Amino acid sequence: MAEPTLLRDRRTLLRAALALGLGGALLSPPVQRFAGAADDFIRGPAVPDQPLQRLSPRVAMVFAEDGFPTPENRGMMANVIFVLTSAGVVVLDTGASVQIGEMAIRRLRTLTDRPVVAVVNSHHHGDHFLGNDAFVQAYGAALPIHAHPLAREQIQGLAGSGWRSMMERWTNGATLGTRVVPPNRDAGHGTLLRFGDTTLKFHHHGRAHTDADLCVEVVEDGVVYVGDVAMNGRIANMDDGSYLGTLKTFDALERDVPGALWVPGHGRASRTLLVEQRELFAGIYGNCLAAVKAGEDEAQARRRVLADPKVAAHAGRTQGWDGNIGKYISLAYLEAEKEAF
Repeated sequence: MAEPTLLRDRRTLLRAALALGLGGALLSPPVQRFAGAADDFIRGPAVPDQPLQRLSPRVAMVFAEDGFPTPENRGMMANVIFVLTSAGVVVLDTGASVQIGEMAIRRLRTLTDRPVVAVVNSHHHGDHFLGNDAFVQAYGAALPIHAHPLAREQIQGLAGSGWRSMMERWTNGATLGTRVVPPNRDAGHGTLLRFGDTTLKFHHHGRAHTDADLCVEVVEDGVVYVGDVAMNGRIANMDDGSYLGTLKTFDALERDVPGALWVPGHGRASRTLLVEQRELFAGIYGNCLAAVKAGEDEAQARRRVLADPKVAAHAGRTQGWDGNIGKYISLAYLEAEKEAF
């Protein structure tokens, strides 16, 4: 989607004014008003307060109803998780923009006046890290932001600027004004972080949704934030992922944290989330693998997948099903081809 003409023109005029030295007190009142209006326009609008859900004694979630970014939801498509500890608040993923991060901070203030002492970014997709900007503005540039080393490298590189641009385009400029603030701390499988009365344990089992997913266990509450390894009411985007790796991660998480409350990056928390998502992923991948072994092409694999009643049962409750299931089958078929040969 091209940048709106009005937005382009206002940005051009503002840059021209700044280039001429028309800044701060040097501006006449009418020009100041224009510059202020242009700056407000360039910076996307505030995001309305979203529902806040308490999941356990230590864990709360700002819930994202939608699973995809639109101009109407202003990019509010991913959950923001708060872990409330005696030492302060740890935020697990910060949303898709500085405006979403600011909204999350407003919601947090209704729960506690304790400061945010750390952030975790579960992976390198922008709906989970672009809100970092709001938190460093509120709590300081030295705020620890943890991520897997590969995710940190990706956010520092093309993923950072690329996701910022995509969110601006998908929301028709609603996320404008967001800076990319990369993670500054590395974490990996088995990392333990202690915050007063609360222990966070990190889980990474190889490539799943991406090659650098971190799932975060709140040990004392038996809650695990799985990021986008599993979603509720939406299929995880598998462009950077692996069906086999995701199924392996499900198995490992259920073995290591039995009976947990699974909290996804998209959708509602559930104790049965991994069971349900395993059924969907195994149905898509298993039928594609069977098609490959039978010498069938991708179109025949698609028919197998869509005819599977266990897969079909997810269609009515999964956002974006009709527009995305074809791509997910194609990716599964390609992975099955590699696995079979």
